[in-house]
Amino acid sequence: MNESILSPVWLTVQLAGITTLLLLAVGTPIAWWIARSQSRFKPIVEALTALPLVLPPTVLGFYLLYAFNPNAPLGSFFVWITGDTLVFSFQGLVAASLIYSLPFMVQPLRVAFDEIDPNLLDTIRVLGANGFMKFFLVVVPVSYRGFITAAVLTFAHTVGEFGVVLMIGGSIPGETKVLSIAIYEMVVETISNADAHRLSLGLLVFSFLVLVGVYTLNRKDPLKVG
Repeated sequence: MNESILSPVWLTVQLAGITTLLLLAVGTPIAWWIARSQSRFKPIVEALTALPLVLPPTVLGFYLLYAFNPNAPLGSFFVWITGDTLVFSFQGLVAASLIYSLPFMVQPLRVAFDEIDPNLLDTIRVLGANGFMKFFLVVVPVSYRGFITAAVLTFAHTVGEFGVVLMIGGSIPGETKVLSIAIYEMVVETISNADAHRLSLGLLVFSFLVLVGVYTLNRKDPLKVG
């Protein structure tokens, strides 16, 4: 496989890995709050976190392009802090991916947190464990399937991004040209159907294996008789 193909693959792995790690830190408290909160604002927060599931990627990318523009408050603040722009940069792809892949982290975690027995948390609280200890010593081990599912789905979803990354990052080799963009250009511009087929088949197999792994992980153990 030549360097022109390896570069988008490696860039995609970097983007998906960084996005997954950051969303584990950001999405976990959001999912915990949604699972435990009785606030009247809970439906609004749930809707905001799930919005990328129903919003067309190009629409999300369009508004993010405005928000990341150097003339916008967010974009200008980033330029002031780093000296670089969010648009047409790897940092911009990461920022956009955090928003686009957020529901794939939050929703599996929320389901896992919802399934925790409240009596277990009450027992730990009575024994004197503080919130931090309770979460890492009880919640995380009990919800490990949810964490694995959330991380795997977030990584896989980020690998398959197209519309958002195209609008935010364009196609800069070694900077923003990820796998989905490379496949698109092979088909539309360079007519490299053989390379496009290999990469697309790789993504197809990867996506299938991810889903098989997730469903296997979350499969309920059959009831044993006798």
